[in-house]
This record gives sequence, structure tokens and C-alpha cells, in this order.
Amino acid sequence: MVGRSHEDGGVLLLAEQRARLPRPRPFVDGAQLEVAGETLTIRWSEGTRRAIRREGDILDAQGPADTLPRRIEAWLRRTALALLEAETAEYAALAGVTVTKVAIGDAKGRWGSCASSGTIRYSWRLILAPAHVRRATVAHEVAHRVHMNHAPVFHALVAELYGEDPTPARVWLRTHGAALHWVGRSS
Repeated sequence: MVGRSHEDGGVLLLAEQRARLPRPRPFVDGAQLEVAGETLTIRWSEGTRRAIRREGDILDAQGPADTLPRRIEAWLRRTALALLEAETAEYAALAGVTVTKVAIGDAKGRWGSCASSGTIRYSWRLILAPAHVRRATVAHEVAHRVHMNHAPVFHALVAELYGEDPTPARVWLRTHGAALHWVGRSS
């Protein structure tokens, strides 16, 4: 069996390593998603309507099944942008700063970024994370409008804006963040 030594002297077998990887979670009929703290179920049926509609805890979809993943992702992106714009405005007002633009993307290596121009960019996948994780990330990026570094005064401002210690949110992202990149993937 193929394996490699682990820090504690044990051998982590390849099968064990694979078992620890996040699993693809495709956007298909019946799939459940955590969206802004609520569990939503995708319901697809044959029909001509291409727009995704939220009806309570259902994401109702029609149209071609092969375009369903793209349309669900587009709905999630729009929903994420609206929520992140609102939360960014809330924290910017608390910090007394302006944000020129809020944008979303799908960066693999970071959850947010703040440019000196005042543009803040987030991963749209934050909509899939718990609210405290998303909000701590927003507070972090808004704090960069005051301090473009990670000095102690920056971290103090993040905690002040967020209203509590953001460490648990950072830990959650380190522990579970990779799995968010598997949401919507089929392989």
C-alpha cells in the first residue's frame, strides 16, 4: 500500500488521504445548499422558465437540465453580491470609511481583498459559509480601508467592527473553507 510518514510516526495511506478530501456537491435536483444560514433544496422540473426562483426553502428551476448548474451559480452570485454589498456598507459606516465598489469572484486562495482604490472583492462562496464567518470576513476587508496591513491595530479594528473576536471565523475557514470550493462541482 502506498503511504507516507505522518508527523506522529504513523502512515497515512493514500485511501485515507482521499477519504479526507471534500466531496463534489453538484447543483442537481434534490441537492441541498446552505445559503446565508438557511438550507435550500434545488427543485428542477421540465419547463420553459429559465430563471431560478426562491420559494421558501426551495430553489425552483426549470429549463434545460444541462444549464442548471450555471444558472444556480449565477443565482448564488447575485444573492452573495447583494448581501455582501449590504454588510460591507454596514461595516464601512461603522468604520467611517467609503468603499467605492463591492465585487465578487471565485478566487481559490483568498476570501476577500481590498484595493487601495476602495474596491473590495469577495469570493461569492462566502454565501455558503455560516453568517459569522462571512461577517468576520467583511469586517476584515473593511478594516483594510483604514489599515492596509495586518498590524495589531488592524486586528483590533476588525474585532471592534465585528463586535467580537474573529478568530473562530478564521479557524472555521481554515478547517472547512476548502469544502466550499467543491459546492457546485460534479467531479
